[in-house]
Amino acid sequence: MLDIVLYEPEIPQNTGNIIRLCANTGFRLHLIEPLGFTWDDKKLRRSGLDYHEFAQIKKHKTYQDFLTNEQPRRLFALTTKGQPAHSEVQFALGDYLMFGPETRGIPMTILDSLPLSQKIRIPMTANSRSMNLSNSVAVAVYEAWRQLGYQGATNLSKASEL
Repeated sequence: MLDIVLYEPEIPQNTGNIIRLCANTGFRLHLIEPLGFTWDDKKLRRSGLDYHEFAQIKKHKTYQDFLTNEQPRRLFALTTKGQPAHSEVQFALGDYLMFGPETRGIPMTILDSLPLSQKIRIPMTANSRSMNLSNSVAVAVYEAWRQLGYQGATNLSKASEL
């Protein structure tokens, strides 16, 4: 499947929602520390409900530790500074989708290390600054999963079968 990477997430409710999303889609989740909350935060637990045990979650001390341990073949950074829209990218199994902290986004040092084609954005209206982190992750996850034919999903039927 694919991997979601949260770089230094700050808001426990967003991370909890993303844990639940990963449990429901089969995407793996990587958290790059420091986190803006403790792992036993009530808000994290409440937003993730009882899905923590169904999600594959890995914590990494630093971005460099993440790169060393995971060695991603293709790492996409979702950023307002990106050029191709998330729906213009052809996702493949093994891709990683990285999202930055809620208040500041992915650092320029990381963005500068990636090819332009791997800095992608979710379209918004002209006067919008950014989307909520968990909403952005959900939009990107479902586009990537759609492209991969919703591998692993249950109860899929084609319109012609209805």
